[in-house]
Amino acid sequence: MHETYDTNPAFKVQDVEFHRLLGYPRAHPPGERALELMAWARNWYAQHGRPWVYLRRVELQLTDNILRLGGVQFRSQQLHDHLWLHGAQSAMLLAVSAGRECEEHARQLWTEGKPDEYFFLEVYGSAVVEDLVARTNGRICDLAGHNGLMAVPHYSPGYSGWDIAEQHKLFSLIAQGMTKSFPGPIEVLSSGMLRPKKSLLGVFGLAPAKARDASAPAPTPCENCSFSPCQYRRTPYRHVVGPVSDRTSSQSQTGPTMAADAEPALEPLTRNAKYSVNARALRKWATERVRLDLRDDGKVEAVFRFDGTTCSNMGRPLAFDYRVTLSGPDQGYRILETACRPAPGDEGYQYTCAYLSDPEKLMQALADEKPLRGRPLDEVLAWTRAVAPSGCHCTADSRTHKWGLALEVIHYALLQARVPQAVS
Repeated sequence: MHETYDTNPAFKVQDVEFHRLLGYPRAHPPGERALELMAWARNWYAQHGRPWVYLRRVELQLTDNILRLGGVQFRSQQLHDHLWLHGAQSAMLLAVSAGRECEEHARQLWTEGKPDEYFFLEVYGSAVVEDLVARTNGRICDLAGHNGLMAVPHYSPGYSGWDIAEQHKLFSLIAQGMTKSFPGPIEVLSSGMLRPKKSLLGVFGLAPAKARDASAPAPTPCENCSFSPCQYRRTPYRHVVGPVSDRTSSQSQTGPTMAADAEPALEPLTRNAKYSVNARALRKWATERVRLDLRDDGKVEAVFRFDGTTCSNMGRPLAFDYRVTLSGPDQGYRILETACRPAPGDEGYQYTCAYLSDPEKLMQALADEKPLRGRPLDEVLAWTRAVAPSGCHCTADSRTHKWGLALEVIHYALLQARVPQAVS
């Protein structure tokens, strides 16, 4: 596959992905009005949407400090390391769009005073782009597999460690090597954002089916890919998670039942994982609310700051620090110690109904609850727990829910952080 123009790519947005992008928790089904708007967005796009995909293979040059795609140097160390660890030998340049029709109609809906329809169509456009990228990954894997290669998961300007300013450079590289024009209109604004905004530029690496470095991610991207209906899947999910309807509230706070002597996976943390936390919140919280410190003994100290409000007394603000001590990656980032305490200087917790009713009982519960202690951090991805998103810590379900948030955000932050990745 040297160059591909697809003006009518197949796509199918799964309900679970639409729900996720709309911001619904996994165990919380949308209401009647939301379901009506979801169906409307699907139907409108089926009639009027014009998605497209463009792909081209280019030469990849990797040295210790330099990355060139098609002879053009890019300065993202994160992209360099991503391709290097997988042993990528060449690359595919990607441009994909949900089409200008979706954006134009959404803008019209906003002008007409229809914010609900605007929002659902905007989100559906994002879901179409995600689905097209996932299907393209599978398609590349299938075609490259005949040559003993696999597709390295894509990376795009604006992702962690790749400055959005290089969107212009990537766009120019793609456009200059094309044999004809893009399948649909697309441009890069001065900010680095794309128009239509439901579009994406990216890079797929092509690597041998077996990674060259034992510390690199799983030998085939299918083991971590969450795109369940892919017709090209080669292996089952590494973490098999039950249907949404099964992930309710009956799980013990000790986490999923697993053998106590189970060995950690060769890759300590699952990349491209499915989190219960919304992707936008993950990125924001990992940047603003997590502190990671690598100790001299190789352990990692992680602190997550939770900000919420009380469930009584006019919703007073409160803050808790979730502190987690992890083993090094060679031990699977096992959770060695955990603690949840009010943040220094915070008094909001004293106005919660549980504290006012029995302060000693609440504080003892906070001290005693140690979910997943002794287990690899990666197991938070399979931990079934109640959905109890209230800001207070008054019930066991509410406290467990917040521990799940804290551990998932720490998991995500570790994958993004330069220092912890370096020791893995």
